[in-house]
Amino acid sequence: MGSGAIDQGVPEPAPRYLPIAEHGLIGDLRSVALVGTDGTIDWYCCPAFDAPSVFAAILDAERGGSFELAAAVPAKTKQFYFPDTNVLITRFFTEDGVGEVQDFMPLNGGDVETERHRLIRRVVCVRGSIPFRTRVAPRFDYGTRPHTVRLVGEVAVFASEELSLALTATVPLEADGRDVRADFKLSEGETAVFALDQVGGDVEPRRCAKLEAEEQFGTTVAYWRRWLSASKYRGRWREMVHRSALTLKLLTYAPTGAIVAAPTTSLPEQLGGERNWDYRYVWVRDAAFAVYALLRLGFTEEAEAFMRFLTRHVSPCADGTSAPLQIMYGIDGRTDLTEVELDHLEGHQGSAPVRIGNAAADQLQLDIYGALIDSIYLYDKWAKPISSAQWDDVCTLVEWVCQHWDQPDEGIWETRGGRKNFLYSRLMCWVAIERAIRMANRRGLPADLPRWRESRDTIYRRIMKRGWSETRQAFVQHEDGDDVLDAAVLMMPLTKFIAPTDPKWLSTLDALTHDLVSDSLVYRYDPMASPDGLRGDEGTFSICSFWYVEAMVHAGRIDEARLAFEKMLTYANHLGLYAEEISHTGEQQGNFPQAFTHLALISAAFNLDKALG
Repeated sequence: MGSGAIDQGVPEPAPRYLPIAEHGLIGDLRSVALVGTDGTIDWYCCPAFDAPSVFAAILDAERGGSFELAAAVPAKTKQFYFPDTNVLITRFFTEDGVGEVQDFMPLNGGDVETERHRLIRRVVCVRGSIPFRTRVAPRFDYGTRPHTVRLVGEVAVFASEELSLALTATVPLEADGRDVRADFKLSEGETAVFALDQVGGDVEPRRCAKLEAEEQFGTTVAYWRRWLSASKYRGRWREMVHRSALTLKLLTYAPTGAIVAAPTTSLPEQLGGERNWDYRYVWVRDAAFAVYALLRLGFTEEAEAFMRFLTRHVSPCADGTSAPLQIMYGIDGRTDLTEVELDHLEGHQGSAPVRIGNAAADQLQLDIYGALIDSIYLYDKWAKPISSAQWDDVCTLVEWVCQHWDQPDEGIWETRGGRKNFLYSRLMCWVAIERAIRMANRRGLPADLPRWRESRDTIYRRIMKRGWSETRQAFVQHEDGDDVLDAAVLMMPLTKFIAPTDPKWLSTLDALTHDLVSDSLVYRYDPMASPDGLRGDEGTFSICSFWYVEAMVHAGRIDEARLAFEKMLTYANHLGLYAEEISHTGEQQGNFPQAFTHLALISAAFNLDKALG
């Protein structure tokens, strides 16, 4: 206590955190911002997905920084997307009127070379009159870098050592220590505009007049609608499938074609737990599956951009001393993703640690080769033939898989409890070789087919012999005798490894349903039965829930599949977005939104539609 202060014994109010699901997403194909249902931007990294944060109140309500913008009187709120776009509307209903904040990041006609990274917040009074307030409180470099504020009229420049941002407004701004605030009132039909730009170098602060904001709103809406119009999906769940497609597009880094796993770091898989990871990177597996989902819908440009990313940044290293691929890369292709804990941030709702970087980049995960080669196979089949150089890379990968498929690894779930002989890793090694054989046969490409077939068949027999448990009457997580079930084996019929009506598979599906499924929601595995080196529990894993739907479709259990799918849709947030997991109480958990979940939704919807006719 300071001198003269009297402690009345009244505790300080705890910092307020919106639940993870109470957010919408906007972006410009370089970075994104999370906008809460209260109108606050509490996550934004500039100028790229994996740049240090400017606003990170979602990870520390006091130290993280935020951009508040809301009605200054009690209000009910509703948040929704402008139809068929990634333009977000947060509406405020007050006693004296209705107002809304329109949030978007202009795409400049899709020009990926522009240096101006702009976030626009357009406030409109729809009815009556409403007082509004805003506070812009950036905290640079995850809240570690000091900054200065220079305020000239309606322009405020926040300057730190590495990054400077300019806030321009159509209402008067006031400096408030390190922050800037404004109080203003709008009557029916009136608007106010706030624009936040990265400045420095050749980019000077530029006012964002009301007319310019209106024009950029129209241009941004047109961009998203034009992009979505290329979708070939005409099925029963168009709104959810298209929202998932728009979300996957937002997770694309346009300058390189990279696709990030999620745009956030350290959102907890369990409140108070330690399962908090940085997902702002390109997982080879996740991105390859995303390419499959986008190709399904007819978005070949994104698949082509990712193939360019692979060619430029992920050419396999075949020195024989290490695996030819990392499991993940930076959005610019970098390989150094050193994991660091940020001890000064308390974590979402106190869920420390907050991590940046990801030590799993150094793990061995053999399944990535199958995911990647399967996506290349589909691209070659559905989009355009791969080049001779790309085929050389595929051959390098397949040769390595033929030599190393029987190593223990950390597996798809990135366990930190030691390497094991995971069935899923073996399965995807089989996929890698099998899809490469298909490509070679279809196009007459040069390949050591006798060797490849021998390796493929050996893997098949190994899985059927050592991956099957007579006691469980099911395919199990790994070969090491614990008879643990794992939802990853749901991919066995989806990859065409086993017939979906094979008695062994149907018995496995029944075992998974009994042990890992809770009212259509699916757990990855039981951490108590299969220790993964981490403390705490986790929720159901949403990608597994959608895999479960597909597995039941293929097994002919169409009514059950449809019910499970429809139930799963009800767990999306108010905008149709999903995090990685769903908690025991039905809340979204983990990084948000997650590409893995949305691409699985697209695939499940596509296959369920097909089965229903």
